[in-house]
Amino acid sequence: MKVCGFTFVRNGVKFDYPIVEAIQSILPVCDSFLVAIGNCEDGTEELIRSIGSSKIKIIHTVWDDSLREGGRVLAVETDKAFQAITEEFDWAFYLQADEVVHESSLPIVKQAMLDNLHNPKVDALLFKYFHFYGSYQYVGEAYSWCRREIRVIRNRKDIFSYRDAQGFRKKPNEKLRVKLIDAYVYHYSWVRDPRALQSKVETFHKLWHDDQWVEKMVVKAEEFDYGNAEVLGLFKGTHPAVMNERIARQSWSYSHDISRNPTTFKFLFKRFVERLTGWRVGEYRNYKLLG
Repeated sequence: MKVCGFTFVRNGVKFDYPIVEAIQSILPVCDSFLVAIGNCEDGTEELIRSIGSSKIKIIHTVWDDSLREGGRVLAVETDKAFQAITEEFDWAFYLQADEVVHESSLPIVKQAMLDNLHNPKVDALLFKYFHFYGSYQYVGEAYSWCRREIRVIRNRKDIFSYRDAQGFRKKPNEKLRVKLIDAYVYHYSWVRDPRALQSKVETFHKLWHDDQWVEKMVVKAEEFDYGNAEVLGLFKGTHPAVMNERIARQSWSYSHDISRNPTTFKFLFKRFVERLTGWRVGEYRNYKLLG
């Protein structure tokens, strides 16, 4: 069995992505790792090369900045990386630049790939998620956060990135058949230097909207305002070891009174049902879950 990791990134230094940690977190279970680096304004390529692994292969891409509908350019860049993976690999392990996998999950992922290697019914593996917000001690618990997503796919070129790189589908437009595994992705998109996050937010809105909308709707500021949090909970686990240095460097403070979380009847009912049955009411699933 051979596994190739893959990701894409643009301006990873400028926007303070944990891209090095993302790559390092799954490198042990990958035979190779392909990084698609877009046209950058910073030292992203040098940062990637500083990892110093012979497994890492870099391809250079140019983002289509005119593609400003639904974040589609993110899927296009994901596909560029995936399509560059050669046929010798059985599985492709995908992470976005702000996602990290805990080292305790790696044996689980590797065993799942082995167990399903010759099972043609399984197109992909489905991961669970922690979404961090504000600081490394808070996780998002609102139902707007995705609970699960595909992160390991077969190396078949009929598979493609969906919408704004929200999971994958296969041609012509079918949901993938997936196995849920007990492995977590730690999503750190909303935990970074507030100045870098503000810059990232202002830039990324342009992937969904035109200049007129951005000018009218996006708040211009020096730093991102973390104060408009949805429902948050305290994180009681441990972070991936590769994140320890970054966490120790946290230069901003954030606190949230979880006792003041909004608690509507609808939210409390959905939470009760999920805890009782494991079923999330109204959950959008971009996959077909196999038993």
